[in-house]
Amino acid sequence: MKKLIPFLIIVFLVAACGNSYEENQRVSKKEKIRLDSIDEASLKIGVMPTLDCLPLYLAQEDSLFASLGVDVHLKPFTAQMDCDTALIGGSIEGCITDLFRVGRMQRKGIDLFLPIATNTYWQLISNRTARVKEVSQLSDKMIAMTRYSATDYLTDLAIDSAHPKYDVYRIQINDVNIRLDMLLNNEMDAMFLTEPQATKARLHHNPVLMDSRYRDLRFGVFAFRTKILKERRRKNQFRLFIKAYNMACDSINKNGVKHYTMLLKKYYSCDEKTINALPNLHFSHASAPRAKDVRRADSKKY
Repeated sequence: MKKLIPFLIIVFLVAACGNSYEENQRVSKKEKIRLDSIDEASLKIGVMPTLDCLPLYLAQEDSLFASLGVDVHLKPFTAQMDCDTALIGGSIEGCITDLFRVGRMQRKGIDLFLPIATNTYWQLISNRTARVKEVSQLSDKMIAMTRYSATDYLTDLAIDSAHPKYDVYRIQINDVNIRLDMLLNNEMDAMFLTEPQATKARLHHNPVLMDSRYRDLRFGVFAFRTKILKERRRKNQFRLFIKAYNMACDSINKNGVKHYTMLLKKYYSCDEKTINALPNLHFSHASAPRAKDVRRADSKKY
């Protein structure tokens, strides 16, 4: 009998643990179904760790979306191609992108509309150790960019205008953080960067060879699948999303980019030095891209 009691206790404990595990599995599965349902019902937007997405991060953190009664889920990506792939596949309703990639998606049959033109600009920054101070000196050097994108087009523009003596090699580095790291680690001769990555590169004394703003080029946009305008619920979500976006833009313009230090650290992994050096950008209310920028992008059939 004495030997039987410990055995029964063990059996009881094992059974109890088994029931607990099975119960936890049922609860976890039920919770996953609930969360998936919430995510499916929300308006899902692909975002990048670039400053053109700051209004969305602010709208989420300051509960602007919630205050208007719209459920928006921000889906983070670090490579534009991954962001676009999610949009093409329909797992998100909209995302940050550029006019060249929009044109490429549309030519693949994806029906998109462009309600928001962003303040995105790109700088061509060279590695200080490469001793390249102007575009013509990029001869026999490597430039990091993304194919079929604004950076691809800007690389064309830079090379065609400077006529380097020898070939300039385009290296596809899609992840914006990896691209910056390759510059800081002396693994790449030059690259196109936007903010805040461009500011960090400049702080390390890497020269700026070209700036898209000086050529009056504005290619950054948020693109959305047109079908959301055909569904009453999605259309209402989108209307409230735009309202929250505009409210966030007003806040940033009033307080300045550097006021949002916590957001810059949380979503961009910015250090204090980079934050203090960021330009005080202006964020315009949602509006379609300029016709001349659309025409320029359409002229390049990637």
